[in-house]
Amino acid sequence: MKEVQLSPKIDRHDLGVKIGHAIDFLCEDMKVKVTLKFRGREMAHTQFGFQVVEKFLTEIAPFGHPDFQRKLIGRGINVMVSPLPRNKRAKHPRQAELGQAPSLPPRVENNHDGSPVQIERPPKPEPAKPESGGFVNNPFAQIEVNR
Repeated sequence: MKEVQLSPKIDRHDLGVKIGHAIDFLCEDMKVKVTLKFRGREMAHTQFGFQVVEKFLTEIAPFGHPDFQRKLIGRGINVMVSPLPRNKRAKHPRQAELGQAPSLPPRVENNHDGSPVQIERPPKPEPAKPESGGFVNNPFAQIEVNR
């Protein structure tokens, strides 16, 4: 389980970074605990905190669903988000940009008797090798030099 902490006065970019982290965690099949903490007089305007949490949940909806409704407990709002099954989950946005499957370490799970079992993952495809000169995007590869 991973935790993402928010505040009611979070900037749009900072919220985007937190959403990206939560998506990474959900794509790795981890639960995410979303916590928004109020400080000082922010408790007088809890509606702003609920709006931030609602926006956060709508952004990560293709990757996970909340286990329960968001709750105001003490000076904060808490909600747990579980990942959707892999066949119903949206593709990881960073891996879709690169056009490659995510490289995951071997997963180790425990049997019923408690002994660890390593689950094999398919091998990662090898990248294309450059044709000449060693560099992939060599700007001087097309230039002919006459001496």
